[in-house]
Amino acid sequence: MKKVICKVEYDTEKAELVSKKISGAFGDPAGFEECLYRMPDGKMFLYGVGGEASPYAEETIKRISAANADKWLAENK
Repeated sequence: MKKVICKVEYDTEKAELVSKKISGAFGDPAGFEECLYRMPDGKMFLYGVGGEASPYAEETIKRISAANADKWLAENK
């Protein structure tokens, strides 16, 4: 998936997958997958996709600061 945020292109195909969180089972309306990516320039972003009752009812990309990426990693070990 690609998304431009503040003139920066975030692309799951060109970024390195750092970690992945899966909540719920396949087909669960509240289930979702959240992936942390690092771009070649060091910028971090979250990619999320899930069921209609999840925080990611629509496939999306959200940029994230390095500090928040570290926090996300610590919470999702």
